[in-house]
Amino acid sequence: MRAIVQDVYGSPDVLRLEEIDRPVPGRGEVLLRVHAAGVDQGVWHLMAGLPYAIRAAGFGLRAPKQRVRGMDVAGRVEAVGPGVARFRPGDEVYGTCTGSFAEFACAKEDELAPRPARLTPEQAAVVTISGSTALQALRAGRLEPGHRVLVIGASGGVGTYAVQLAKALGAAHVTGVCSGSKADLVRSLGADEVVDYVREDPTDGVHRYDLVLDIAGSRPLGRLRRILTPRGCLVIVGGETDGRWIGGNDRQLRALLLSLFVRHRLRGLACVPRPEDLRVLGEFIETGSLTPVVDRTYSLAEVPDAVRRLRGGHVRGKIAIRV
Repeated sequence: MRAIVQDVYGSPDVLRLEEIDRPVPGRGEVLLRVHAAGVDQGVWHLMAGLPYAIRAAGFGLRAPKQRVRGMDVAGRVEAVGPGVARFRPGDEVYGTCTGSFAEFACAKEDELAPRPARLTPEQAAVVTISGSTALQALRAGRLEPGHRVLVIGASGGVGTYAVQLAKALGAAHVTGVCSGSKADLVRSLGADEVVDYVREDPTDGVHRYDLVLDIAGSRPLGRLRRILTPRGCLVIVGGETDGRWIGGNDRQLRALLLSLFVRHRLRGLACVPRPEDLRVLGEFIETGSLTPVVDRTYSLAEVPDAVRRLRGGHVRGKIAIRV
């Protein structure tokens, strides 16, 4: 089969299209004929091996243990391994797997769900990681009906889901922060107000929020705290600073420590997709209250270009790979 592989850490130039053996499903796994895959910041981190904490976490100290990149997936079940009861060959599914930038991939049965009928494979392939991250961030922030929510990074992969989910879960007012060129997109997702961060400072303290989601940001904790209500919550989702050892996670660690001494709840989030989250996201999708935003679709051979576009910061929503 054709697959995008890498043998060393580095820039997108280390990714190449190659013929490799087709995987064989083990116990509790299914073999997928991949129709589409999603690209997220995690793809870049695992490709580059940065921050170094990723390598120490078991992904390979000197070189990647897993040669094929990609996690988000949508496809058709080709075969099932021993012990699989939920799926059979021919089923259209979506979820996560190991190595989705390939014509075939193996996935655990409990990391998949039936593909919603209203979604194309490309749309379904960009749901799980970013959608789960947004859902878990709102839960960590204890979102309640009537809350005022600020989403910093509202036009990105996680942000486009966060805006829609906040409204679907009953937020009274959702403000999205993005560049002016993406304001129309964020409004179309249901945001009640959009702030262009180039023209306005969303942390100037004029408005207060019950929940602030700071997605891949770098603003100081003090500035973020001053826009919270007295019992408000800040959830920091990721971080894209230049730190080579722990990246932007230092803010999350400092937030957790500071939270012990202040009334505000300050949280960091490291998303782990769960089967129950995929079920909840599927329900929102089926009712029409959640729709994936696909910025652009690339072919399998164009994965390096897709990663470059992602890192360029111009993506509206998500990037999909058509296999």
